Amino acid sequence: MPELPELNPVIHGKLRLALLSLLVGVEKAEFIWLRAKTGSTDGNLGAQLLKLEEAGYVTVEKKFVQRKPQTLYRITETGRQALTEYVQALKQLLGTAIGA
Repeated sequence: MPELPELNPVIHGKLRLALLSLLVGVEKAEFIWLRAKTGSTDGNLGAQLLKLEEAGYVTVEKKFVQRKPQTLYRITETGRQALTEYVQALKQLLGTAIGA
C-alpha cells in the first residue's frame, strides 16, 4: 500500500481552506468581503485569519478610510506554496482512494 500524503492541518480546516482559496484569486481582500463570501461570524473569521497569519500564510494591514477602520488581508508567497502543496497532496490522496 502506498504511503498516504499528509494534509497540512493549518489549511485543512474548512474555513481556512476557503479563505486561502478566496485570497489566492485576489490581490487583497477586506475583512467584510471575506465575511460575506464565507458566511462566517466576525469572531470565527478573525480567529481563523489569525491562525493563517501566525502560520505566515496571510498578512494583515489595518488602516482608516474616511475615519472608518479597514482590515485588508493578502496571501503570502508562503501561503500560495502551502495551498499548492495541500492541493497536490489532496489530489494524491484522492487518486490513491479512487485507484484502490
